[in-house]
Amino acid sequence: MTTKAPYRADHVGSFLRPASLLEARAAFQAGTIDKAALRTAEDAAIREVITMQEDLGLQGVTDGEFRRTFFHTDFLLQLDGVDEAGGTQVHFHRHDGHELEYAPPIMTITGPLRHAKPIQRADYEFLAANTSAQPKVTIPSPTMLHFRGGRDAIDANAYPDLEDFYSDLAAAYRAEIASLAEAGCRYLQLDDTNFAYLCDDTQRTNARARGMDPDDLPRLYARIINDAISDRPADMTVCVHLCRGNYRSSWAAEGGYEPVAEVLLNELAVDGYFLEYDDARSGDFAPLRFLPKGKRVVLGLVTTKLGELEEPGDVKRRIDEAAKFAPLDQLALSPQCGFSSTVHGNEVSFAQQRAKLQLVIDVARDVWGEI
Repeated sequence: MTTKAPYRADHVGSFLRPASLLEARAAFQAGTIDKAALRTAEDAAIREVITMQEDLGLQGVTDGEFRRTFFHTDFLLQLDGVDEAGGTQVHFHRHDGHELEYAPPIMTITGPLRHAKPIQRADYEFLAANTSAQPKVTIPSPTMLHFRGGRDAIDANAYPDLEDFYSDLAAAYRAEIASLAEAGCRYLQLDDTNFAYLCDDTQRTNARARGMDPDDLPRLYARIINDAISDRPADMTVCVHLCRGNYRSSWAAEGGYEPVAEVLLNELAVDGYFLEYDDARSGDFAPLRFLPKGKRVVLGLVTTKLGELEEPGDVKRRIDEAAKFAPLDQLALSPQCGFSSTVHGNEVSFAQQRAKLQLVIDVARDVWGEI
């Protein structure tokens, strides 16, 4: 059995919200229940999703991100100096050829960036107290406070020099990670859309329009993340998940990893990578040739965007293809993304969600003899 994350059979983190939780959230927003009652409903739903993961045999367990509306904003808005200002209109694409109009929130920096209080600690402690498996915490990458808004979203009075912003951003993350580590967290995942967006020609053009050089950003983002995790305990596993957008079974970006692969895999000081590889929009496996020894890539070969279950033989063949570029021993398997990066959820059923996790486990056991 693999004793250190990321595991041979792993998952990104978010799960479909049950009706009871959605009803409680609606009641809270309507003012008919208070925050304590909402948290009680969240606790009950999280216990159920923990049981689901444990019953399947997964070694890494999350709380499904059940306390969040969006994978990133609920965390980032708890940092001092961060506010929300509308969004950038994006065309999200679907497999049926239709598009969804969606404006993901833009985080703005309105004052000095500070970590005023623990953000995920209480949630981690609840998760850890209710599972015998490895609790995994998922938080947004620090790059989420830069890419979508750029210089214009960072108050020039607070940060006339962007280097000071980068420094404070990393310091805030170090404080949060220290809090989690003190509570016992040893498996942390940073969810990052921006490395993946830098593989998309349209997103690269948009970055230039915001005054950024897309060729320089991967190295800048690696530096920020490395600074943010630099004080983690030696026994804490840190992974990064690259996401091309995940909203109601649609996505925002396309393109293979070649533009970012060398920096991503060699200069980013993490232990593992959850990479989306569920269809042609993710490109081929050639960028994996840059993977150095000592790191693991978790291949997201099972889509969370469609309910149809992949054939085990097809998944195994794709693992074989990936193993032409990186050692099989440094590979693992997961769904391509979370099942519900936003509270809305992807258009799959609870039964299909479970079946896809079971498929990941079954294939991993066949390929590596362990999960």
